Formats: sequence, C-alpha cells, structure tokens
Amino acid sequence: QLQLVESGGGLVQPGGSLRLSCVLSGFTLDYYAIAWFRQAPGKEREAVLCISSSGGVTNYADSVKGRFTSSRDNAKNTVYLQMNSLKPEDTAVYYCAAHRGFDVCYGFAADFPSWGQGTQVTVSS
Repeated sequence: QLQLVESGGGLVQPGGSLRLSCVLSGFTLDYYAIAWFRQAPGKEREAVLCISSSGGVTNYADSVKGRFTSSRDNAKNTVYLQMNSLKPEDTAVYYCAAHRGFDVCYGFAADFPSWGQGTQVTVSS
C-alpha cells in the first residue's frame, strides 16, 4: 500500500527558508516520480515542481524558479522540497504526490494516484 507523508511546514518570515520532506512507504522510491503541489485559500491546487525517478527536476511554476528545488534520497525513501527566499504569496498547503514511471514527470493532479495529507506553510512577518 503506497503512502506518502509530508512534514516540515510551519511559520516563516519573508525571505526565510523551509525544507519539506515527503516520505514514501509501501514501495521503494526508485520507481516513482514525486511532485509537489500547493493550494492557497480560495485557489485551485497548482503543480509546483516534480522530480523524476532519475532525479531530473521539472519546474511548473514560474513564480518559484530560482527559489525552490527538489532532491531525493532513495535509500531513505524521502524527497525534499527546499524553499528559499520565501514570499507571503507562497503561503499554502503543500502536498507531495507520486506516480510510477521511468524518467518522467507529469504536471496534472489527475496523473498522480497517491497523495500525502499536506503540510501548511505560512510566510508572514
């Protein structure tokens, strides 16, 4: 049974950094692409970025380019979202999601059969 659990969210001041973690259980991470989505109040869920099974990162949100990146530690079944230079508009619930595939990343929520519960990120002074 594939499960994902996010952690690392919290309150941070503008310009600060957070690192979110997504831990996969049930199957080895090696076979999965992991994407990060976020949803702010009153807005639709949007794809942020995705890291493929081979480690390639695809950025889907221009607003986070140069500030967010992702990495993976397959031995620990963990994917990280490093968030730097945070802005108030980054405030959202952040979700990780997984789909199986070789060296590919999809950017639509419907492509991801497995989701975590989400972790709240609040950027405020």
